[in-house]
This record gives sequence, C-alpha cells and structure tokens, in this order.
Amino acid sequence: MPLTDPDRLFPVEPALRGLARELYRSVADLPIVSPHGHCDPRWFADNARFPNPAELFVIPDHYVFRMLVSQGVPMDALGVPRTDGGAVETDPRAIWRLFARHIHLFRGTPSALWLDHSFEHVFGLDRPLSEATADAYYDHIDACLAEDDFRPRALFDRFGIEVLATTEGALDDLAAHRAIRASGWSGRVVTTYRPDAVVDPEFEGFRANVARLGEMTGEDTTSWTGYLDAHRARRAYFRDFGATATDHGHPTARTENLPPQEAAALLGKVLSGDFTPEEADAFRGQMLTEMARMSLEDGMTMQIHPGSRRNHHAGVFASHGRDKGFDIPGRTDYVGALKPMLDAVGMEPGLTIILFTLDETVYGRELAPLAGVYPALRLGPPWWFFDSAEGIRRFREITTETCGFYNTVGFNDDTRAFCSIPARHDVARRTDCAYLATLVATGRLGENAAHEVAQDLTYRLAKQAYRL
Repeated sequence: MPLTDPDRLFPVEPALRGLARELYRSVADLPIVSPHGHCDPRWFADNARFPNPAELFVIPDHYVFRMLVSQGVPMDALGVPRTDGGAVETDPRAIWRLFARHIHLFRGTPSALWLDHSFEHVFGLDRPLSEATADAYYDHIDACLAEDDFRPRALFDRFGIEVLATTEGALDDLAAHRAIRASGWSGRVVTTYRPDAVVDPEFEGFRANVARLGEMTGEDTTSWTGYLDAHRARRAYFRDFGATATDHGHPTARTENLPPQEAAALLGKVLSGDFTPEEADAFRGQMLTEMARMSLEDGMTMQIHPGSRRNHHAGVFASHGRDKGFDIPGRTDYVGALKPMLDAVGMEPGLTIILFTLDETVYGRELAPLAGVYPALRLGPPWWFFDSAEGIRRFREITTETCGFYNTVGFNDDTRAFCSIPARHDVARRTDCAYLATLVATGRLGENAAHEVAQDLTYRLAKQAYRL
C-alpha cells in the first residue's frame, strides 16, 4: 500500500478532481527549477554518500527537530550540533529511533507529506514509519545510501533538477562552487549573494566582518564609497560562480534613501559600535536601497525576506547558534517601509525585486496591490511556515485577483533538506493545479489558459524572475 495518495491535495468533487488530475499530469514531470535554497554545495562538490538516515532527514531539518523540541525532546538528543562545544547524541540509530517514536507529531503537517513522499518515491518504502519499523527503515535507507545511485549528484539528476541555487554569505570564498566547476560535472548549481553579516550592524561580529570584506576586496570599507565598491566586487565574484540573485533577511522591510553624506555618517556610526537599534535599522534600510541600485547595474534579482524574529530564545541561540527552529513570524509593514526604495527604483522595468512575507495579513492589503502596480516588484511564494498546501492555496486566493499570476515567481523550496526538494515542488504543483481547476469550473479561466498557467507557475516564471 503506498504511503501517499495519488490524488492528494486535489478537490474532492469528482469533476474538479478530474480536471486537477489532468492539469497536474501536464506539469508533473517538468524539470525542477530551485532558485532559492540552503543546500550545502559541498554535497555536490564532494559527491560523497550521505552519512546516514539521521543526517539526511533529522539533523539538518529545522522543520523536523523544532516539532520534536516543542514536545519536550531535547535538541541535543537529536544530534543538532552545538556552537558552545557541548556534547550531543552521536549515535545516528538512536537519533532515528527517537525521531520514529515521535513521528505521530507530524500528522496533518506539510512535513508529513514531504517525509512520506521521500520515503516512498526516493527510497521505495511502502510501510509507515513508526517505532516498530524504525530499525527496518534505518537499515533500508542506510543500505540505499551506500549505493552510487543515491549519491548527491545521482539524486540531483534523478529528481529532475535543472538548476539549484544555494545561498552563501558575502565573505564565503565559494570553494565548493569552484570545486563543482573544476569537477566537470554537468549539474547546474549556482550561488546566491547573502550580505546580512556585513550590512546588519546587529549581526554578531559585524565590525570584524566589514573589515574582512575590505581585506578580501582591497577596498577601504570604512569609507562609504569604498564600502559600496566592496559589495560591487563581491557581487561580481559571486556572479562568476553563477549567481543571478541576492538575498536579504532583515528583521523589517524598512528602506531608506539618504543623501550620500548622511549615509556615510551612518556607516561611521555603526562601525564605531556606539549606535542605537534605530540607527541599525536605518542602516539596514539604506543598504536595501543601495542593493537595489546595484541590481540595476549588474542585473541580479533581489530577494527580500523580512519579518522573521530570528533566534527568539536567547539560550538556544547561545548554545546552538542560528537557524535552529526558533525564528518566529512577526507583523511586517511594507507600504510605508518600502516607499523610499520604490521612489528611487520602483518604476524600473529592468529590475526584479521579489518580496516574501511571514505575515499573511499583508497579502491582500499591501503586497498584492504593490506588486500589481510597481514594475520592479514580484511576489515570492509562501515562505517557511506557509510553505504548505493550505498556505499556497490562501496565497493564490488572496493575491491573484489583485496582481494576477504574472506578478508572482512560481515556487521555490527554500530548503536545507535535499530529499524534500521534489516533495515540496510536487505539493506546489498539485495545489496550484487544484486552484486552477476551481477557476475553470467556475467560469473564470478557460481550460487551455489553465494549462498554460500551470506550465508557467511550475517552470517558466521562476526561470524568468531569477534570470536562469
């Protein structure tokens, strides 16, 4: 018996279900374009086997371990690395058994869909994971991982990935991408420029990071012009390794458009270490506008991911560091916050700025109206907590009537969990096809047009928005 229902996420009404099936069949096997994510490029540089099932499914996936933590399972018992040098569980089978014992916690969640899809379609398992089947699962997956067909490059090809973008910080030397290029492998893995560590004065080590940026580029990063030129140099370096986009994970969507002398004074203030939270936010806002201007110069697509209250628990941040499941959504303003940047560059048709949100209340009130009029703006797909069938459906229902389909950018999986990539894209394709079937059945879209839109949402819009 299969783990996944072949009609999952389709409407229950028979005629609608049949149309959704037909639309889905037309896009199910299209190549995957994964333009934004956090897979480790070393996987593809080294092409070594994934060490074990726990390190493939549990340890790197904050969707998985945060759910278990919420029910009292210690992060250390799940093998999640600590930054303070403290001990964690190192027996992967023990980690896997603990995960399997709590698998019921994922019922009804997107993670359950992704996991079952991976277990069935990647590893050929047909019994549910449970405490009783934990060892059988572990042995089967571990045996598969020992085969060449389950190494990262083979899975990349098997998943039908046409292009995959990773995300690296501004100070990364991109050695893994250089190794991929030197290997002669034909898979297309590109980088993305993420400058948070050198534009956010509240990022740990900010002043040292900016100094390092100057050393790497030969620019005087204590001066405003030198600091901006250092970013231009790093962006060019990233473009040499395939980058077509930048990514900005700021606490707010605030932008500024200060005169150069005021911006230079603000840089001096934040580099002194004696600044207020307001001044830090203003500097981040100025840098969003500067990055947008640089995108006009070099053609890179700009992504803004605001509104995450990152590292919410101080103790977990101190012991385990960033990206450990304690990033929480917060209310986010876009209309007022983006106005300085949009006054500067919003009417530029050659610029693409993709907006994401963790605050669904702004889709109809702010984001869709903004993207529905400014040539530079596009809406990114539901992100993080809303990367789900229900989140994607709500997104389409709230935004389509105001900005249409063609001011959106398809789907990106934003994942660190490699085997979830085809699962997440499958959920997006099924959910979009279910929505399109409803539009056809209610007379709002012709069937031929629905097939064209399905193709665009699955493939073309992402390639166009990210210049891939």
